[in-house]
Amino acid sequence: MARYEVNNYAVETLLGNIKTGEIAIPEMQRPFVWDASKVRDLLDSLYKGFPVGYIIVWQNPKVKLKDGTTSIGKKVLIDGQQRITALAAAIVGKNVLDDHYKWKRIIIAFNPLEEKFEVSNSANQKSSKWISDVADVFKVSFDPFNFVNEYCRINDIPDQGSRVSAVITKLRSMQANALGVISLNEDLDIDSVTDIFIRINSKGVVLSQADFAMSKISSNEVYGGNITRKTIDYFCHLLELPEDLKDISANDAEFASRPEFAAIKWAAGKVKPIYKTSYTDILRVAFTYKFKRGRLADLVSLLSGRDFETREFKIEIEEESFAKLHDAVLHTINQTNYERFLMIVESAGIVKRSLIRSQNVLNFGYALYLALRERKVEGSKIEKIVRRWIVLSILTGRYSGSPESMFDYDIKRFFAYDDPAEYLEVTEAGDLSDAFWNVTLLQKLDTSVVSSPYFNIFLAAQAKEHDKGFLSEHIEVESMLENRGDIHHLFPKKYLTKNGLAKSMYNQIANYVFLQQDINIKIRDDAPCCYMEEVLNQCETKNPVYGAIVDKQILMENLQQNCIPEGFASMDISKYQDFLVERRKLMAEKIHNYYIGL
Repeated sequence: MARYEVNNYAVETLLGNIKTGEIAIPEMQRPFVWDASKVRDLLDSLYKGFPVGYIIVWQNPKVKLKDGTTSIGKKVLIDGQQRITALAAAIVGKNVLDDHYKWKRIIIAFNPLEEKFEVSNSANQKSSKWISDVADVFKVSFDPFNFVNEYCRINDIPDQGSRVSAVITKLRSMQANALGVISLNEDLDIDSVTDIFIRINSKGVVLSQADFAMSKISSNEVYGGNITRKTIDYFCHLLELPEDLKDISANDAEFASRPEFAAIKWAAGKVKPIYKTSYTDILRVAFTYKFKRGRLADLVSLLSGRDFETREFKIEIEEESFAKLHDAVLHTINQTNYERFLMIVESAGIVKRSLIRSQNVLNFGYALYLALRERKVEGSKIEKIVRRWIVLSILTGRYSGSPESMFDYDIKRFFAYDDPAEYLEVTEAGDLSDAFWNVTLLQKLDTSVVSSPYFNIFLAAQAKEHDKGFLSEHIEVESMLENRGDIHHLFPKKYLTKNGLAKSMYNQIANYVFLQQDINIKIRDDAPCCYMEEVLNQCETKNPVYGAIVDKQILMENLQQNCIPEGFASMDISKYQDFLVERRKLMAEKIHNYYIGL
């Protein structure tokens, strides 16, 4: 049995229903992603009577009010917002926001003689044969009779009056053309509606649960959902394009006067943060920390008023959930919270975004930080728990599979203990046992993937301990990471290829090291036994050739910091495999000691 109804609505009726609020749509002050030519094509299809696709609405569940009565839920638009916005822009003449949050008109011109639509340009604006803005034709004040007479007079076509009149009538009747509306039944559960939503494609991009949740949030103005959504959207936009602060302030003066805008303005001054969030990230962090849940489908249920115990929908739960979410978002975008979390991340040696491939590791780390602060856990203890959890998550790939399930599992377990640190200790005992450090990690380090999370953690350990680059006296690995230093081969690539080794062998991460470019150029394709002989010699002559180290004790410390095995100075191709094995052991030991010290 179908769980939906299909109806046809006249365009005019549909726009009217949206205007009266019978159909709730996500906040209209969202960037319009269609270009003007696509709006033109939509009007052309409507004019010709071609199908223009369906929009999908969901009848919200009936909600039990506080007095025991029930209220019929609104219909919420879950797909088709761009088409609706395009029609409102072209037919009604509404302004739209571009991706820089600047208001603009999308003006479509129409030629009655050719029955042709075009995006407004200087040529058709100046031509008397074109209606410069088709929206004028749909105004109540438009007089078709006078227009046709004047049009024919200006263009000297007195014999074309009846034809032009018929075209104008056809054009104005576009408002009566049908648009298909699929209405999902109210008895569909939230999970099913969410599943339907995320299967819908828009311009080839699969929509997500976060998109559905954001639509649900912004369509509820009674409890300030539209304000919550703007807070999230503008904050993320300012992190990406801080120069748009003035445009947002000028184009949305009402929001700019609110405390929420004052709370996010700082993001415009944040230069390339390690943790740059999208609206999905902010929503996931806020929901996870405040509601102690990880599945965004649960957020949609709560915002619909669902009581998980009785399976009823109650108005007080809906109201409370919107209030809690708004409060959670404000804490998530709070400058002090955001920057303190970044300091914790950087204190673990993660000084560059490339060192952490999983955004969800940072998302859960931030949610955990906020939840521990809300729990009033002591500051230094929060730092230790969050630092260790982030690195543990990277080392074990904790959020690489099904992040929502793991978010839900972890946030609940952390706060099932009287002391949240106990859950960290239990997880460490299971996931970071001696077998991990002595066997699994060594196996993971046997790879040629330079973006390997295990190599990234090795670099983070070097950054945290202020290690110097290989053969560098003063320049630290941290500085090289932050300023795009170069990764080079200890056994030079050309040297290994000359000796018949394949790419997967010479590009082993155990053969990688951060090295100053000028030192690398001098090493060229020499074997370690050749260039290291000169390095040792310069410690005697005090005449530097490879870098600036001329003290043997400093050299030994540098080799130790970079996990260079003993005997490296005398190695050639015959010792390459032994070198890889030994260096992996030293790298694993360094990572282990680094973790213990977090």
